[in-house]
Amino acid sequence: MEVSPLIWATTLGVLAAAFILDFLVVDARPHVFGPKQAARWVVAYIVGALVFAAFVWTYFGAEYGQQFLAGWITEYSLSVDNLFVFIVLMSSFAVPEALKHRVLLIGVALAIILRGILIVVGAAAISRFAATFFVFSAFLLYTAITVWRSHGEEPDLEGNGLVRWVEKYVPTSRDYDGTKTTVKISGKRHITPLFLVILAVGTTDLLFALDSIPAIFGLTKEPYLVFAANAFALMGLRQLYFLLDGLLAKIIYLARGLAIILGFIAIKLFFEALDGTTDLEVPHITIAQSLMVILLTLGVTVMTSLAAVKRDPTLAHASQAAHITTEATEHRGEAFDHKPDEDVQS
Repeated sequence: MEVSPLIWATTLGVLAAAFILDFLVVDARPHVFGPKQAARWVVAYIVGALVFAAFVWTYFGAEYGQQFLAGWITEYSLSVDNLFVFIVLMSSFAVPEALKHRVLLIGVALAIILRGILIVVGAAAISRFAATFFVFSAFLLYTAITVWRSHGEEPDLEGNGLVRWVEKYVPTSRDYDGTKTTVKISGKRHITPLFLVILAVGTTDLLFALDSIPAIFGLTKEPYLVFAANAFALMGLRQLYFLLDGLLAKIIYLARGLAIILGFIAIKLFFEALDGTTDLEVPHITIAQSLMVILLTLGVTVMTSLAAVKRDPTLAHASQAAHITTEATEHRGEAFDHKPDEDVQS
């Protein structure tokens, strides 16, 4: 697959334009982002991804079109865990409702940039070392087992050392000041909680990318498609956040479905690694077969979840989404508890 610099530049330009338009039009006046508005944007980004898939399918061929679709669907599904983290972060930093959309808008832009760097590193490793797929396969299999076993557990955010470092060494205000990321207090420049939570959203996503990037490389080796799938997934994820309460709490078996998908891709990667490093005859899993497995797994996951909740509505209250929402409410504002008094605004 040969992607010209013009196509790369056009893709990046359209992506940047989408964020700028969102920032200047949708977020020009910070407001509470309601479910109806979020639903319209989710549909818009899904349609945008499908239009892009049609472009890839027509311009580069059906094989690459299917690779993008499989990668985008997988990334979108795996990114759901990010939503649970966003809930905890928003509550921990006590983000005002009117500022949540801006936090996600800028935080996701930062996440896409960081993922882009990770994609470049991953692509370079794959091109130089065929055995890289063995590492990716083992890592994904471990992740699949962990996801299966950790169904319903609260995400751990203590690993974001960068945010803790910034809080420790950079003067920080305790109070939000509209959309400002910095304020002057007693003649000294301080960063606001808005800056910190944006940094937290963007950098914490990178922890999840360590799972999802190897997964999508198991579906396509094309950096252009890997980047595009990640960008579309994250852009649509921002709006999906505002639909979480009424949608994902009912998909109680989502973690199990994602674990199955990760396990399947781990096996596919293992076969490809064997094929590239040995003379053994190994099964070849086509991208069309991969796409069918992913769609079938997600379909069964959603249908069985909804059927189970219909039989016993209390299951939704015990779901991971419901648990995270409750925990986030109980721990609201805790991000400020550990800051030294001299570094916060009284």
